[in-house]
Amino acid sequence: MTDVTSAAAATRLRRSPLHERHTARGAKFAPFGGWEMPLEYAGGGVLKEHTSVRTGVGVFDVSHLGKARVTGPGAAEFVNACLSNDLGRIGPGRAQYTLCCDDATGGVVDDIIAYLHADDHVFLIPNAANTAEVVRRLRAAAPASVTVTDEHEAYAVLAVQGPRSAELLDALGLPTGHDYMSFSTATLKGAAGPVELTVCRTGYTGELGYELVVPAADAVAVWDALFAAGPDLRACGLAARDTLRTEMGYPLHGQDLSLEITPVQARSGWAVGWDKPAFWGRDALLAEKAAGPRRTLRGLEAVDRAIPRPGMAVHVGDAQVGTITSGTFSPTRKQGVALALLDTAANLADGDLVEVDIRGRRAQMRLTRPPFVTPSVR
Repeated sequence: MTDVTSAAAATRLRRSPLHERHTARGAKFAPFGGWEMPLEYAGGGVLKEHTSVRTGVGVFDVSHLGKARVTGPGAAEFVNACLSNDLGRIGPGRAQYTLCCDDATGGVVDDIIAYLHADDHVFLIPNAANTAEVVRRLRAAAPASVTVTDEHEAYAVLAVQGPRSAELLDALGLPTGHDYMSFSTATLKGAAGPVELTVCRTGYTGELGYELVVPAADAVAVWDALFAAGPDLRACGLAARDTLRTEMGYPLHGQDLSLEITPVQARSGWAVGWDKPAFWGRDALLAEKAAGPRRTLRGLEAVDRAIPRPGMAVHVGDAQVGTITSGTFSPTRKQGVALALLDTAANLADGDLVEVDIRGRRAQMRLTRPPFVTPSVR
């Protein structure tokens, strides 16, 4: 690709309203889901940013995440008939991890956090690259009484994560006492005026944490307030976000979940309301669950000094039995860890050893059940 073409492609990437703040901190940027987002920061890097979240507090700009709003009489009932999990299990003020599946195949179009405001109001946060498709599918199915609005660029999202995250938000007068997977609205007072935002007890790191959903126009004010209140706060990029989520065994859409990887294969059946009368992909998933999937997502930890990466083949003897979907060096465990789709016919159990082809060299890894570190979300 020529420099001119590369420059033209870069201009098509969306940018966070905090882009200039990232530039000022020496961020290294990378394209992600159609956005130009910080990968890591000068003076930090993946290891320091990762450790900050595990031991203190870090903030991620995850404004690339999608935002969609479903409103109108019966909005929650409509969403519940489309997405996999059962909104009937939660009430207003609660959030739920759920899946948008293809109705014909059961493959995962996207994984989503649904925020239930009321029977007539559900706010959805899908992944950046899949937002338009999720919105398209919902709009195509929505009755006349229900409106589906794409608000992708209307809001910024800041993920404040780590054991000291509540301490930081307390200093700003923001709510911290609500339960995991719940949310509340709040007002942040500042010199430029009050900012109305939503404080969610959610995150993607496995640590105590909060996600702040902020009007895009107010993102800089909230970012600046966070760093003014927390002098030890570290800005963290998407590279550390990936090592943190992999240590937890949290799936990434496009790697561990996809249109070709169903929730049954990904061991995400806990996010499916199996007893619901209707949701997209129900018949296909019930049939796959009854028959047993041909492959399942498993955890691997390195025995040898090796770092597994997505796409690497997993072998037992001469036979390939699967493929790495996510893999990294775990800064916490000081070893390679991975998620892999493995053939169920191989009849592998936790504790069994397999070999991963790492650039032509076989490295031993042991099957284990994620997470690879102890969760601290509560």
